[in-house]
Parts: sequence; structure tokens; C-alpha cells
Amino acid sequence: MQGLSAQDKERLCQCLADVFSARSVSIDAMSILSGGAIQENWALDLTITGGQRDGHLSTVLRTDSPTGVAVSLSRAQEFSLLQAAWDAGVTVPEPLLCVTDMAVIGKEFCLMRRVGGTALGQRITRDMTVGGDREALTERLGREMARIHSITPQTHQFAFLDAPPDDPAAAELASMCRFLDEMDRPRPVLDWTIRWLQRNRPEPQGTVLAHHDFRTGNYMVDESGLTAILDWEFAGWSDRCEDIGWFHAMCWRFSGRDKPAGGIGSREAFARGYEAVSGIKIDQTRVYYWEVYAHLRWAVIALQQGDRYLVGGERTLDLGLTGRRPAEMELEMLRMTAPHTLGEAA
Repeated sequence: MQGLSAQDKERLCQCLADVFSARSVSIDAMSILSGGAIQENWALDLTITGGQRDGHLSTVLRTDSPTGVAVSLSRAQEFSLLQAAWDAGVTVPEPLLCVTDMAVIGKEFCLMRRVGGTALGQRITRDMTVGGDREALTERLGREMARIHSITPQTHQFAFLDAPPDDPAAAELASMCRFLDEMDRPRPVLDWTIRWLQRNRPEPQGTVLAHHDFRTGNYMVDESGLTAILDWEFAGWSDRCEDIGWFHAMCWRFSGRDKPAGGIGSREAFARGYEAVSGIKIDQTRVYYWEVYAHLRWAVIALQQGDRYLVGGERTLDLGLTGRRPAEMELEMLRMTAPHTLGEAA
């Protein structure tokens, strides 16, 4: 979406006025936000006249990029999960509305209240002027993840999600194998890692709603601390340790490679927060397994992102550079799956 035409803006304002039961809605400013390799995010400043939302409202309009990733949820599906997270007390942007009528701007979109801060992983792991005390932030993120995991197949039903898997590890591995088979290109280290994961697969221990992309770079912080958990387009049912392993994986630590919890803090601080809310003790051996899986999954996603650049024609620098990431992941996978390393997390 290269901005909105005058007609698009007129239809959008009328749509928002109808949803908000307002006399009128006007757009004061609109600009694209950086980040978001899968979706487009636009800052939208509104003036609402009449109704319960009367006044100025700073929002984010979220819609699809020209090309995407097959496993990404639709905007309506993502909005439904965001609403469930909001209701569960997770710190997310307030969900305002979702519109699936393509006649408005040519794509379905959702609107949420805009929050302050930065989500740039490179900055969060380096700049001590944002995020507040790092161990406190890490513990807070543990609590946030535990609240997400309070959403289970027993408490919620989402018709658009696949049925909860009996064995999440086996289901995730099967999914990665399908993607690699479809790509039909030799990646011996990925084959090695899949074999290691098959041989060391843990026993299933229940299923929760996993964010599936809970990491530094997908939450926002300001000068004092956390302001929002972002980007729910990959969420689905899985093992709770999949999310924990993804957050701790080396590939998401940016410059804080010596800080295992998201490049910002300690495993102990994260566990304190998570266990305080969930009442469940984290099994670090299971987490190690899912950290190995995290690098496999990110390698596969990076290959898909590279195809968006090479095959899909979406010529952006971010996608082109992401397509070169699999080699880095392969080095980490070899390090983690060397003999006698199971459970020896960095």
C-alpha cells in the first residue's frame, strides 16, 4: 500500500465514523512505520467528532505487505488473538477494530491504539536509556509470556487455528520438513539438525497459545520499561517451551550475546517472572531443545524471506539481507548439536 488515495481516505474515514458511532472522522497525519517484514504498519492520527471516542486518537493501521509468508495469520485472525491477549491482561496495544471489507482500502486491516517507545532490537540491547532496569524488564517479560500461556484450548477456541497438536514438537518438525521439501534445495546442516531434534524430542506436556515470535524486536519499550508486546501473526497452539526457547535463542540476542534472555537479561530473571505468574517451573533441558529448534525455524523463515526478494519480486534491502541469515543459523545449530551438548545452554 503506497499511501492512500483521496477516495481511499474518504472511504476509510466514513468506515471509522460508522464503527465509532461518530459524526465524522478526519485523518490529520499518516506515515509508514519502520519494521514489520511481514506486514505494513501505518501511523494514523485521527480527529473523531462525536461518539465515545470523541477527540484525538493516535493509532496504527496494520495491513498486508505486497507478499507474505504462508504461515502468517490474516489481519482478522491476528486481531482476534490480540483481543484475547488484551482480555488476559497481556500488555498489548488496545485493539480498536478490524475491517475485512475490501471495498474500503482494497485490503483488510485492523486498527489499534498507538503506544510509545521503540522496538528496534539493536537499540534495546545496546542503549541503556530505554527499557529501564534490564533484569526488571526481563522478569516483566517472563510474566507477560506466562499471561499469554494462560490462554489454552480449555479456556479459548479459535476456529481459524489448527487443532491443538497431541505432540507439538513432532508437529513443528513435520511443518519444517514440509517447507524444506517444497523449497527443494540441499541444506545438509538443516537435515542434520532435524535428525538431532527427532532423536531428542521431549515428551508432550500440554498445549498453550504460543505467540511464536516473542523476542527482542517484537516488544516496545520507552525510557521506563515495557509498553507493548507486538506482532501476533504467527500465534498458534504449541508447547510453552517453544516460546521460551525462541526468546532465549542466540539469533535474537543482537549485540547482547552474553545475556541469554533476549539479549537483555538472565535466564533466572525471566524464570522468576514466568514462574510467579504461571506457577510452573521452567525445565531448562526442554528449553534447550526448543532453542535448537528456534534456529532451525528462523533459518527456514529466512529462506522464505529470501524467496520473497528473489522470486516474489519484493525488492527491499531487509528481505535481501534476511535471505543471507541461514548460514549464521547453521553455524549456531552445529555448535548446539555437537556431541555431549544437550542442555548446555549459553
